[in-house]
Amino acid sequence: MNPDVAADLTDLSDTLANVEAVTDLPSLRSQIAELEEQAARPDLWDDPDSAQKVTSQLSHKQSELRRVEDLRQRLDDLGVLYELAEEEDAADAAADTTAEAEVERTKLRSEISSLEVRTLLSGDYDERDALVTIRSEAGGVDAADWAEMLMRMYLRWAERHDYPVEVYDISYAEEAGIKSATFKVTAPYAYGTLSVEQGTHRLVRISPFDNQGRRQTSFAGVEVLPFVEAVDHVDIPEKDIRIDVFRSSGPGGQSVNTTDSAVRITHLPSGIVVSCQNEKSQIQNRAAAMRVLQVKLLERKRQEERAEMDALKGDGGSSWGNQMRSYVLHPYQMVKDLRTEFEVGNPGSVLDGEIDGFVEAGIRWRRTQA
Repeated sequence: MNPDVAADLTDLSDTLANVEAVTDLPSLRSQIAELEEQAARPDLWDDPDSAQKVTSQLSHKQSELRRVEDLRQRLDDLGVLYELAEEEDAADAAADTTAEAEVERTKLRSEISSLEVRTLLSGDYDERDALVTIRSEAGGVDAADWAEMLMRMYLRWAERHDYPVEVYDISYAEEAGIKSATFKVTAPYAYGTLSVEQGTHRLVRISPFDNQGRRQTSFAGVEVLPFVEAVDHVDIPEKDIRIDVFRSSGPGGQSVNTTDSAVRITHLPSGIVVSCQNEKSQIQNRAAAMRVLQVKLLERKRQEERAEMDALKGDGGSSWGNQMRSYVLHPYQMVKDLRTEFEVGNPGSVLDGEIDGFVEAGIRWRRTQA
């Protein structure tokens, strides 16, 4: 085997071994066995919330174990593939086998690197699902359109990874785009992963809403919070909230529901307002809105208890002062993270959900800052 290839395979094996050690495979297998035992109980679904949590945790941990074991098996098979290439008698056959091995080695390097980044997520809430809120900021109708583009980017990213997304609320702007949107991403380490996306995202382009074709700069803010779990407790007295109901609406104010099923909850002491309109039932929308309110209040509680938790929501500065990424579509094509210096020359692919490079660079950068 080529010495450079052998050295690279050894390096990949060592990196994967570190991942296996941090993941603690024996403990992970033990947790899976325990969850499988709980999932097999005949009374599991007597408590739907608890059952859903058990089955979700089981699925996530099984997926995590399969991913690590699959990478190890593929890496072992790759060494065999290179050996087969050397033993091939025909030059053409050897070249084909070597080419196949090279493609697999590139894929493995990328996937092992991504998994290595996961081991850097060790915060108190990194394992949790993520509650993402996107808001249009400075830039008028272009900013509203930009906020909708960002939402699509994250939904496409989740779709690429087969991560379930639950949209709680979308507030549409009058002319185009959205004022705000709130959705939940369910995935292993969703909060830890997406938390590095928090901040102000800046778009520079020729405005499609300017009949003179001038360049426009617009801003949208992304907030990422860890989703509440059953063990979290936030006491919300009925006297502290006001509940309003209204009809759900679509783009441009178009009515999409003929009943007052959408729910808006205002927390009077803090002024926090949340709403949900994705469910058909008012009861379901109220329950979902209360969950979102719990997330917001739990975050406020954490910030009051520990000043360092401010990092979860950023400094809340102005559009210019809190920028974390710039997307330029004109006069050149570039997406650049202002913290990590990571950049891509194809904005189209980024806006279509290919943001893993930015996410991984952000996680590594955050670890160096810590």
